Formats: sequence, structure tokens, C-alpha cells
Amino acid sequence: MIISRTPFRLSFFGGGTDYPEWYRTHGGAVLSTTIDKYCYLSCRYLPPFFDYRYRVVWSKVENRRSIAEIEHPVVRCLLAHHGFTRGVEVHHVGDLPARSGMGSSSTFTVGLLHALHALQGRMVGKQALMQEALHVEQELLRETVGSQDQAAAAHGGFNKITFATTGEILVSPVVLRPGRVEELDSHLMLFYTGIVRTASTVAATYVTDLGRKRRQLRVMRDMVDEAIELLASVRPIDGFGTLLDEAWSMKRSLGAGISNDDVDDAYARAKAAGALGGKITGAGGGGFLLLFVPPDRQAAVADALPELVQVPFRFESSGSQIIFYDREEDFAEAEAAREGRTIRAFREASPATGQVASDEWAIPRPLVGAGAREGLE
Repeated sequence: MIISRTPFRLSFFGGGTDYPEWYRTHGGAVLSTTIDKYCYLSCRYLPPFFDYRYRVVWSKVENRRSIAEIEHPVVRCLLAHHGFTRGVEVHHVGDLPARSGMGSSSTFTVGLLHALHALQGRMVGKQALMQEALHVEQELLRETVGSQDQAAAAHGGFNKITFATTGEILVSPVVLRPGRVEELDSHLMLFYTGIVRTASTVAATYVTDLGRKRRQLRVMRDMVDEAIELLASVRPIDGFGTLLDEAWSMKRSLGAGISNDDVDDAYARAKAAGALGGKITGAGGGGFLLLFVPPDRQAAVADALPELVQVPFRFESSGSQIIFYDREEDFAEAEAAREGRTIRAFREASPATGQVASDEWAIPRPLVGAGAREGLE
């Protein structure tokens, strides 16, 4: 049994410049942190005593006989991509809702990759984990996603992430004087709007036209360095909130789907109650509202947003980790002995007569679905 733990992230500045369509021509950078809210994934080889070969538990419960039948696109892709031929069971639980702007999709991909590598007896470094997650999401699954979420989830920490025109991604920890990160942390509030959306769908409304938004994206990129410079100085930290407000106004201009009336209303009420700035996390459209609020105004801001769920959090720096490893009994020999045999279908006895269905219902069951890798490589 393997259990991986992978953190969700908060992005402050530079979002939009992490899409390959932009940074491979212009370069890009973001300022982000991971927080103490996690995605947990457990994986194990499934004992060969069931009438299915793959079990995937997420918002659905899937019991499948072949990889190709698995509905979850990332699980289906990774099991095929890594050439699994033995039965596998995957369970997912998370501290935060999916499709909420916290990088949850990429966090899941990074965490599952980490766990599956460990299941196959390999430990991978953070950079390699990031690169493989990028390949899976951008090349194999062809999703419209940027490159910051995979980097943040794999590495963890409060970082400047730089995207070079060559495609190289550099994750650099932001080093500040003692107490400054804690001061920033104490000024941040996080609220769940209850609005779910798919990041790649929101991003698709503006990513294809990034060339026409050069001015906004260049300003948003420059704000990364401006924010770091402010944090590294002795200037009041309130300037970080003002900069967040400017960045949110700039980001809203990238596309109509980035905000909506509900988000705008909540943001306006928060500012009226004392918030200095903030943003919707991730691609936009809903999910979590991050606010910069002086500590003495936080109670008033919470009162101004009574319909939203507040999520307390702290920064974290561990990144994706394997937090549990147990060598269970190895059923490889039993599984191999069963391979290729026609197993009588699992049946249910009648509660009235105790009789079972006729063998005419028995189904020959190849244990590995043909074409499981089709279309994924």
C-alpha cells in the first residue's frame, strides 16, 4: 500500500504567463505558495479475488475489468502510460473540493504519478515529477492548462517559478527576513464561493488569444518581481494587498469568463469591509476567493461574507510526499496462475431458494483489456 500526499497551491501574481503558448515566445513567471491542504491518493496492487481488475474510488466508484473502461481520464492515462498489467486499486480523498481553482487537477496528477512510481519500486525527484505531470496533462491528455500548478504541487513552498522561452522551468524559493512570510500569511483569508468550474474550460476562453493581450500579461509578469521586492523590503506589507487588487483588475480584462456577478459582488463587499485586495484563485470563474485583509479587519470581512465558507490555512513547504509505504502480501504468483483462465462469473444466490444462476451466465474474462493504451501515447 502506497499513500501520497500532495499540497494544493495559491497563486498570487503572474497567472496567464505560465501557458506554453505565451512563455515559449515571451517568457513568464508566477509567485505562488502551497498550503496545508492536501490531496491524498492511496494505491495498491489489487488481490486477484474479485470479478474486476481495477478499482478507482473518487467522486464515483469504478470497478473495471480493463484499463480502457476506466472513466477517470488521468487514472486511465497513467495506468496505461506506465504499462500496468496487474490489477490496481486507487482511492482519492482531498481536503478541498475539485474544480475550485486551487490547482486540484494537477495536484491529483502529481500525487498519482508519485504513488504509481512508488508502487512500481521507484522514487522520483521533484523536478522529474513536475516534468512528467506536464507531459501527461499537456501532451497525452491535451488539456488547456498552464505549467505552474504541476511545479508548485511537486516542489511545494513559497516560490518564484520562472518559465523560459526554451521551455525550462525554474523553481526558486523566495527568501525573506525572519517573520515576513508569517506576516504575509496572517493577512490572507480564503473563502469558498461554492461555484465549481473546469479550469481548462475557463482558460480556453482566453488562452487562444494571448497574443492580443501582450500588454496585460507583461504587466502581470512584472508584478511578480514587484511583489517580491516589496516583501524583501522594510515597507509596510499592506502594499502587497494593493498590488493584488491591481493584478485582479488586470486579470479580469483577459476574458469574460474570469469573473461573474456573484464573484464581483463578494469582492466588493469584502473591500468595503476592509480587504485591501484579492483575487479568484486559478483560471477564474469561481472556486476560492483569496483576500488580503489586515488582521484587525478580518472579523468584519468574515461578517460581510456570511454565505461563503472560510478556509483557515497556513503555508507549507514539503511538496508531494510518499507518507505511507507498506509491503503487502505479493499476489503476483496467484495472479499469474489465474491469467488466461476462464473464471466462472460471480453470482448471487437466491434468498428464497438458495439456488444460484445457471452457468450459462458465466463470462470468459480476459484480465487485461485489449487496446488499453490506444490513443494515450
